[in-house]
Amino acid sequence: MTTDLRTEPAPGLPTERAPRPRASARARLGSAFAMFRNRKSITGLAILGFFVLVAVLADVLAPYSPTKVDNTARLQPPSAEHWLGTTHLGEDVLSQVVHGTRGVIVVGFLAAIMATIIAVVVGVVAGYLRGWRSESLSALTNVFLVIPGLPLIIIVASMFDDPPLVVIAAVLGLTGWAWGARVLRAQTMSLRNRDFVQAARANGEPLRRIIGHEMLPNLMALIAASFVGTVTAAILGLTTLSYIGVIPVNTYNWGTILNWASAQGAFRQNQWWWFLPPGLCIAAIGVALSLINFGIDEYVNPRLRSAGERARAMKKRGLDVNDAVTAVRTTPSAREDA
Repeated sequence: MTTDLRTEPAPGLPTERAPRPRASARARLGSAFAMFRNRKSITGLAILGFFVLVAVLADVLAPYSPTKVDNTARLQPPSAEHWLGTTHLGEDVLSQVVHGTRGVIVVGFLAAIMATIIAVVVGVVAGYLRGWRSESLSALTNVFLVIPGLPLIIIVASMFDDPPLVVIAAVLGLTGWAWGARVLRAQTMSLRNRDFVQAARANGEPLRRIIGHEMLPNLMALIAASFVGTVTAAILGLTTLSYIGVIPVNTYNWGTILNWASAQGAFRQNQWWWFLPPGLCIAAIGVALSLINFGIDEYVNPRLRSAGERARAMKKRGLDVNDAVTAVRTTPSAREDA
């Protein structure tokens, strides 16, 4: 006779559970990029990705060199040989627009990376610390907030015969981090009194771990919004400086194309194929970055997020989102009673 030594737990008593596995790196990465899952952000990322791809493959996609002159085709409208026409020297406009995309993307992203790093360091540290250190960083932010960026860029650009794109991006980044730092400081001051931060401080966690593991994951949406806004400001700043002639016109970007078109009277003579493509490119990348920002704002703001989810649910049910009166469905029993 054998005895079964295995005992079953009594009903109602808690059983010992196996330790929960940690979330995979893929799951953590997916939750960090959840702000980009709505339609606005996906559309904006698709447009921005197209311009990034054009910038990377500019040498392959451009049919001609941007400086190649065709004396037999000057100021020609779009044709099979030159899809976007030619300039007053016979240069291919499409090739100039394609090569100009590289300068716009490089300056925009470099300036945004520099500005975001400074904004995160200054804003989060100023929001977490207290006393004179926090006030000093806040005063530094206020000083950079009122520094006029355009005159400073003009002064720096005038020191170089041909200012490199890195210098232009550095100046744009150094003058564009203050607003993001103020927003991050305000949000960090709200987070530093939360229970999980207080618990980490009570456990003796170092400052870098509290900021890196407890606060930064909760600030990712604001950091992403600050990055996108800085990219927009840097691109507009670069094209503006190129259009007014501060940056040498031999550095191709969309602003220098507009500068050449304006100088040669393309606006007056209605040579639309010269100035319309770079203008549409500036508008398109602005729309893309705005859509990404709107998507992030919808993710951050609970009221906008719930309104978007409610609108999508109404569309799936075939209801009009803009209808002021809520549709009431009658049941068969209610019809019979009537």
